[in-house]
Amino acid sequence: MIEPNPLPDDSQRYRLDNHLPPDSWVDHQHSLKLYVPQEFSFIENLNYLQRSPNECLYHIRDHAIYRAIALGSETVVIEVTAEPKEQAILVRFLGDTAPVDPSLRAEIAGYVRDWFDLNTDLVPFYAMAKTDPLLSQAVQSFYGLRNMGIPDLFEALCWGILGQQINLTYAYTLKRRFVETFGHRVECEGKIYWLFPRPEDIAHLNVQDLDGLRMTVKKCEYLIGVAQLMATGELTKEQLLESSSLKQAEKRLVSIRGIGPWTANYVLMRCLRMPAAFPIDDVGLHNAIKHVLGMEQKPTKKEIQTLAAAWVNWESYATFYLWRFLY
Repeated sequence: MIEPNPLPDDSQRYRLDNHLPPDSWVDHQHSLKLYVPQEFSFIENLNYLQRSPNECLYHIRDHAIYRAIALGSETVVIEVTAEPKEQAILVRFLGDTAPVDPSLRAEIAGYVRDWFDLNTDLVPFYAMAKTDPLLSQAVQSFYGLRNMGIPDLFEALCWGILGQQINLTYAYTLKRRFVETFGHRVECEGKIYWLFPRPEDIAHLNVQDLDGLRMTVKKCEYLIGVAQLMATGELTKEQLLESSSLKQAEKRLVSIRGIGPWTANYVLMRCLRMPAAFPIDDVGLHNAIKHVLGMEQKPTKKEIQTLAAAWVNWESYATFYLWRFLY
């Protein structure tokens, strides 16, 4: 529930949920100030977001992040920067894209909080990790890093499918082709921004329509199949969030053609924010563990299960921090 609370200067303060203070963010109409936890580093998250020069959904310039976000029939373009004088980040609307409706500005605040995972209390994670043989170096090296999310379920599923069985560099190439072929182009203040395709943009296509992307026929079929499920409402983020358990949500995802345990857990981590999601078969995770422990061979699944015994309900964050050693 979002509760407005008028302030004397006509800005608005909102409570995003019952676990956050009422001043978790401030609405100044053409900009938003989002207060962040002490366990947050804008620089660490910015460094993560810059891991690929081929990212197409946002730009980073002069320590600021720029991206377009769709709000129903409206599109906003935002700049996200650190607020140097406060424990906060500043979201500024560019051009004439600031929503007039305060509820839409609230949606943007919620989107950015979700994107940066600001609602998660990392204090228990850091307390556990500082004595963990695998994680102690990671949390020291990347303190303040958040599990940067993919709030849109269709984007998260597509990214998981695109990344199957290929390296990260080529996955970004495929994503750019997909977005620039079927996504939506936005121009603001002389710059071009892209919105990720919507399920209805893809659901009516056939495999031949995706030929120009130069990916496998199977992946094309998987993308179209997921788009059809979402376009008809058979699969929604809300349905998955209402699952009785992580296992139930995972079972629903792996029932979809093209979604295996790795892709399901990736989506559960990055989009649905389920803390125990654990892509245990991930090659990057294996390589990160090998790197941290100085092993000659990659660990077995049984070895990883033993090493991860203390990570209960923090498996997703443990994985994300270990990945950071590699990319």
